Amino acid sequence: MTRRREVDLGKAIRGRSPAPDGKTRSGHRPPVAAAVALLAGWALGAGAVEAAMYKWVDEKGVTHYTDTMPPDAVNKANTQLSPQGIAIKKTDPAITPEQRKAREAEAERQRELAKQQEETARRDRALLDSYTTDSDIDLAKSRSLRTVEMALQSAQAYSVQLTKRKTELAASKAALGGKPVPANLERELASTDAELARQADFIARKQQELVTIAARYDADKVRWEALKGGSVSPPPPAAQAGSAKK
Repeated sequence: MTRRREVDLGKAIRGRSPAPDGKTRSGHRPPVAAAVALLAGWALGAGAVEAAMYKWVDEKGVTHYTDTMPPDAVNKANTQLSPQGIAIKKTDPAITPEQRKAREAEAERQRELAKQQEETARRDRALLDSYTTDSDIDLAKSRSLRTVEMALQSAQAYSVQLTKRKTELAASKAALGGKPVPANLERELASTDAELARQADFIARKQQELVTIAARYDADKVRWEALKGGSVSPPPPAAQAGSAKK
């Protein structure tokens, strides 16, 4: 068929010898339009002959070679082959909703891990920039603890005063015997109890803050020593980290 098209195309292109006025000896112009149509038809025919094949495997493990993917196999993995049998394109199988959800969860986990690593690097840079020696960390720890301790001592002293005042008010109330208790005495007793409760809560929070501060500086010291000692890799410079992020 290809040869026939080539011969016909040759005839169509050659036609008959044109006369000086551009027409053939029979009085007609060369059939150029027909030649173009034959050329297009020949190209389409050649393309069909040279069409690629698809290689795919069914549920039973049988390998198939087809010129198109069957409708019931379009979601399967396949390899497109050239007429010479060379793989020119590979298509992965369509993922299930469960697989898509698992991939999204893994992507989110990787993003969260990257954020944690970035935060660790930022803290490491700040640690190395803030302290020259481990003694500097101890000094900073003492200062932070001292600030909280002063607030704690003040609250404890105030609580002692409130407790003493409450004792006095209770004694005044008891001295009345069965007589009615003045309203101002009742109000002061109530406000003293409320303030004692607030101070107790404040003292508890400050005591926990002391524990937290001490633990943070101790951890900073261990991390600083590890960074300086080389047991862990130092963080990249801030500029380099920013470039990597981009």
